[in-house]
Amino acid sequence: MKILFACSECSPFAASGGLADVAGSLPAALQKEGAECRVIMPLYGSIGLQWRANMTFLTSFGVPLSWRVAHCGVFTMQYGGVQYYFLDNEQYFKREGGIYGYFDEAERFAFFSKAVLETLTHIDYEPDVIHCNDWQTALIPVYLNVFYREVPKLSRTHTVFTIHNIQYQGQFGLDVAGDVCGLPDWAIGKVEFHGDLNMMKGALEECERISTVSPTYAKEILDPYFGHGLDEILRQKEWKLCGILNGIDTVGYNPSKDHALAANFSARKPEGKTLCKAALQQQMHLPEEPDTPILAMVSRLVSHKGFDLVRYAMENMLRMGMQVVILGSGEQQYEEFFHEMQRRHPRQVAFTCGFMPTLSRQIYAGADFFLMPSQSEPCGLAQMIALRYGAIPIVRSTGGLADSIIDWDTPGGGCGFTFQSYNADDMLGAVRRAMGLYHSEYRAEMLPRALKCDFSWRRSAKQYMAMYLGI
Repeated sequence: MKILFACSECSPFAASGGLADVAGSLPAALQKEGAECRVIMPLYGSIGLQWRANMTFLTSFGVPLSWRVAHCGVFTMQYGGVQYYFLDNEQYFKREGGIYGYFDEAERFAFFSKAVLETLTHIDYEPDVIHCNDWQTALIPVYLNVFYREVPKLSRTHTVFTIHNIQYQGQFGLDVAGDVCGLPDWAIGKVEFHGDLNMMKGALEECERISTVSPTYAKEILDPYFGHGLDEILRQKEWKLCGILNGIDTVGYNPSKDHALAANFSARKPEGKTLCKAALQQQMHLPEEPDTPILAMVSRLVSHKGFDLVRYAMENMLRMGMQVVILGSGEQQYEEFFHEMQRRHPRQVAFTCGFMPTLSRQIYAGADFFLMPSQSEPCGLAQMIALRYGAIPIVRSTGGLADSIIDWDTPGGGCGFTFQSYNADDMLGAVRRAMGLYHSEYRAEMLPRALKCDFSWRRSAKQYMAMYLGI
């Protein structure tokens, strides 16, 4: 089976969030299950020369988009056993800032979606399935059904659409549907939703299967509280909706071989974890106290990640005698709060504003516990990475957190501590349970169990293959 994985970002080439991690890992896992999986993405100006030097130019052509024809160049390279295609248009993708957030987002990703299909008419590759991801590729199923079903190479191509976060839907004024996106009048109803253009709605209508990144999230988005307006469409399309829990790159995230760590460790040889903790305390200018538990957070500092609960409960948490290490950036109110906490409690709180991949791994490796009190969490990868590095997750049971973290007190044993309500007192209760067991059970039971958890892509890839074959 041939799968084309269409995405707006992919590690290690260009990344802003969890989609890049999925796109950088799932295709290789699918190939191990017998698929021929290739990836197609924009050639952003930020993709460095170290990658461009290995790319080969394939072809170029014009992409018809409404009243204009836009240039598209196609470059390719092999990486990690997977073939990648990069679509080049400097007007849309050679930007000075990040990969998103521009005034012409609708036009940029309408072009990319149309260019993906045009590319398939110019290269020697006929996918059985185009796997689309989030709103930036949501017009691919629409364009396929409107413009390309009569093209022999694409007449039998199926589409799958994955929702990584339903909050971001590609919503624009309806006037851009024709003039910018090039949809004929008879097709505009496919993308119209409550008077606006909604690209994700178009994909939900036109694709053959809808997936999302955890089974619990697939159920949650049928509810208005989580569905951000699209729950009514999803309830109509529930027959083609499924949830498949993401995995993590267990080769890239491997504490037994990670060169960023002060010492390597594994389930068989966990001793290096102690050295990593001491190194983290030293690096963060915290007292080097091996018996003081470290609770870590590595996250975007935004409200739906649960930082309102943390802000409310922080002083009570510190009274439990822990050290808290935070890495992240986002809303100013949370950045200022953590700076103030560090100023007031320099022996207990260390805050680094920003995101530094190397430091994040050092924090995972040095921490004893990892807090994720999310209001909503489609899947979450940080809790899986934390377990991989021996940091016991304390999470709210929502979305993928509910699917990946079983509470410690569950009969048969779990791998973390959970709470149900989005409530600061409930979160404090989970933190208190974890701290109460730290001295008696962390080294003997929690750490060995965490290091044996398997969140590789193997199981998820099998489920994706079953979905593809079931179309």
